[in-house]
Amino acid sequence: MTAKQSVTGSTERVMGYGRAINEALAEEMRRDDRVFLMGQDIGKLGGVFGLTRGLIEEFGPSRVRDTAINETFIVGGAAGAALAGAVPVVELQFADFIFTAADEVFHKLAKWRYMHGGQFTLPVVVRLPTGVVGGAGAEHSQSIETLAMHVPGLKVAVPATPADAKGLLKTAIRDANPVLYFEHKSLYRVKGAVPESPDFLVPFGSARIARPGSDLTIVATGLMVERALAAADRLAAQGIHVEVIDPRTLVPLDIDAIVASVEKTHRLMVVHEASRTAGFGAEIAAQVQERAFFALDAPVWRVCGSDTPLPQDPVLEQAAIPSVDEIVRAALAVFKI
Repeated sequence: MTAKQSVTGSTERVMGYGRAINEALAEEMRRDDRVFLMGQDIGKLGGVFGLTRGLIEEFGPSRVRDTAINETFIVGGAAGAALAGAVPVVELQFADFIFTAADEVFHKLAKWRYMHGGQFTLPVVVRLPTGVVGGAGAEHSQSIETLAMHVPGLKVAVPATPADAKGLLKTAIRDANPVLYFEHKSLYRVKGAVPESPDFLVPFGSARIARPGSDLTIVATGLMVERALAAADRLAAQGIHVEVIDPRTLVPLDIDAIVASVEKTHRLMVVHEASRTAGFGAEIAAQVQERAFFALDAPVWRVCGSDTPLPQDPVLEQAAIPSVDEIVRAALAVFKI
């Protein structure tokens, strides 16, 4: 990890997305004794992807708790611990396993604070490794963040950079409400500058303009931010200047930032890895057309994953999600080039 000064004067280090998550967990556990971790193999083994490595040595088994293969217990136990005053951060090995704990996530976490008139808080973070990772198969590779958007009471974070992976996770841990934190498995080794300050937070509901532009707005999350930026580089050579917006959170969604961009560029494309039908791209398209219809010079385009189970073959897997080439072709089609 390399140290340097940011433009604001604060110290930054270059680190991987996965390492940034590990640091966020450690910093919050040092800051607040109520924070503890729970999940399968997160202790001595450091988690299936190694993101909790070293934490049991610093904080001990009472705060880094290994569990059985039981997602229902992991999330249900977190809900109970939160009711008793703790701040649990739980890891499901793959986001797909959220369906095993569906009652605990979509009923207990999402609804109990409302159902009890706000008499207690539910500060639970559920870490959900999401997306394709090179042949993990249809039951271990889905992008299901849209399902979480549909259930009131849950916040949804979708970090795309190491800095946001750290800042959003720290914000999630400090939130009094349940947060589903979708961390992309294919980004764990991606490196970027991350502020060193233990007070560094990324607020929810504040989109990031990853690249400014004037001709087309592309909204993308997770792995697709990197691909949208690569497509923008290629389109710039053809005179099309793309503004890439990374929402960072889907609940709350910074629709104001997206609308402001569309009012400038007059065209919108949403790129996501999840299946096309009823994906969050459709929701963003609907909200923009409700709020900025007369600013649009073309229909809103969606470039999304195919409506098929994800293949286990790594080549076919990539064919099932948006590529840089596909984003470029779609952008040219928006301009009828």
